[in-house]
Amino acid sequence: MNNLKNIFRYIGRTSKFIDYPLLISYVILCFIGLVMVYSASMVAATKGTLTGGVEVSGTYFYNRQLIYVIMSFIIVFFISFMMNIKVFKQSKVQQWIMIIIFVLLFLTLLVGKNINGSKSWLDLGFMNLQASELLKIALILYISYVLSKKLPQLRGNLRIIKGPIILIILCLGLVLLQGDIGQTLLTLIIILAMFLFVGIGAKKIVKGPILYIILGFILIAGFFIFTGMMPEYLKARFSTIYDPFSSSSGTGYHLSNSLMAIGNGGLFGRGLGNGIMKLGYLPEAHTDFIFAVICEELGLIGALLVIGLLFFIVFRAFILATKTSSYFYKLICVGVASYIGSQTFVNLGGISATIPLTGVPLPFISFGGSSMISLSIAMGLLLLVARQIKVEEKRAIKNKKTKVDIPRQY
Repeated sequence: MNNLKNIFRYIGRTSKFIDYPLLISYVILCFIGLVMVYSASMVAATKGTLTGGVEVSGTYFYNRQLIYVIMSFIIVFFISFMMNIKVFKQSKVQQWIMIIIFVLLFLTLLVGKNINGSKSWLDLGFMNLQASELLKIALILYISYVLSKKLPQLRGNLRIIKGPIILIILCLGLVLLQGDIGQTLLTLIIILAMFLFVGIGAKKIVKGPILYIILGFILIAGFFIFTGMMPEYLKARFSTIYDPFSSSSGTGYHLSNSLMAIGNGGLFGRGLGNGIMKLGYLPEAHTDFIFAVICEELGLIGALLVIGLLFFIVFRAFILATKTSSYFYKLICVGVASYIGSQTFVNLGGISATIPLTGVPLPFISFGGSSMISLSIAMGLLLLVARQIKVEEKRAIKNKKTKVDIPRQY
């Protein structure tokens, strides 16, 4: 009983330092995602087009997403309200995180489930786990730990982190071998953003061991291209970006229908649940193309609301990075901002024919357990860092007030 009281007291104390604008934005996005997953999947679910011809309840995907959201809320609450950020500064914790992730990536390559041309999922029975999503979180923590520990020597000699660089290359190589180019590129963006933030300029990155990451990616990608082993679906995504309507009944089918859905919405949309393109024209309407459904049903207003909330989280993360002197905290904020920001850009760019489609979900909105849980862990870490920054700010103010000026002795 006393332990339970102590837990509630601890939660009460920590709740004073929670960044509630961040938390509220996250919760709103999750609820919007729940509603839109139901709207985008209810008809297709009853027809069995999303379940291999097996007709299921219209709430099938909604119920599963609801479970993922509840799990995610528990994770965010536990990390942001109850955890101590110092746990992630321990070398043994970092080592075990990277070992577990590496094993998961290797198992995925061996016995993974192939979906849409990528062997990126481990079938756990109750859900399909995508280890590459968890890799982003692991690398944000690992790189934050390594770079903050090695500064300022790192700015003069990048070779002192050869070991971590090799480990990062191996992890990226495993993801790329799974056929998931989109996740590989997103992870690479996060890595480069974190290195650039600590003051390692572009010239040093190109000259230093971080170059091995880029070269490794180019070599592996080049192997697939020149040996003719690049999957057909990837070739199609590059070939249809320039004029998807020229092959609207073939390789440009998804993209042309996505653009039509976006254009059909207008300012206020057709109304929630009244979208047309989700009725068989967008086969992945509840995952990769869910933003097109939002545009059609909620219009420009709904689209801007979603983009605005995501932008606020990214912007807030960068602001938090400027409020602390700890590079460990700074880099976590930058890593999370890069994660959410790059994934949002790639998803929106893909469905609007700005960049090739990569099969990347829209953060907090698209259906999917691995993505939802990984992004929620990222939000939990961001809230945890924000909490610690507020605690340190309060201590600094308190110390300043209680400091007594000692008169000079002559």
